[in-house]
Amino acid sequence: MATVILVRHGRSTANTSGVLAGRLPGVKLDDRGHEQAAATAARLAGVRLSAAVSSPLERCKQTARVIAAAQSTPLALGTDRKLTECDYGDWQGRAIKDLAKEPLWKVVQSHPSAAAFPGGESMRAMQDRAVEAVRRHDRLVEEEHGPGAVWLAVSHGDVIKAILADALGTHLDLFQRIHVDPASVSIVRYTEARPYVLGTNTSAGDLSWLTPQPSARKPARRARKKTDDAVVGGGAGPTTAG
Repeated sequence: MATVILVRHGRSTANTSGVLAGRLPGVKLDDRGHEQAAATAARLAGVRLSAAVSSPLERCKQTARVIAAAQSTPLALGTDRKLTECDYGDWQGRAIKDLAKEPLWKVVQSHPSAAAFPGGESMRAMQDRAVEAVRRHDRLVEEEHGPGAVWLAVSHGDVIKAILADALGTHLDLFQRIHVDPASVSIVRYTEARPYVLGTNTSAGDLSWLTPQPSARKPARRARKKTDDAVVGGGAGPTTAG
């Protein structure tokens, strides 16, 4: 079972100007966004990433490049359009304060599974393509690098919230209860049994425990087969290097 680290891009120029950027070109990280990306890269420097995939939008690629550059070994960066921002259609480029007066705003807040942006896509379609992309990449990473592999996906706030809602088994109508800050880290491990959400919206803390540590013990002749079952009582937690 591979593990995906979901990172939202750092703060962008659109975030601070109060505009819904959507897929508009030329939206990049501001100075604070660069700082946030660097801080996240430092957190992930101790994690051996096997692969990295980003939304094709510049603010995500900027964030992903900073993280990749902090790795001890070269990390190629791919892009996937299915991880791109929601297509907000006619809402794109408009001020958030004006959009909040639209009738559709209340639908997005309370019943997002029924929300479809004029000239754009529905939130349900956004979730479907993003979840499919993450699960597909996760499967490919595990096939190539093994079940202990950890990989990176850099995307957008609503997209990551939708992926987390799916992993938590939460209906899309409740996804507004999930918060994803700029440059925050969320972690999901997919297994045959179920996804495990290992962290959401974290902005600080050591993450080196995500890299499996080599065992000093010789494998038993008849080692018990690992399962994807949840440990009753919570278990002992991850093994870290001592």
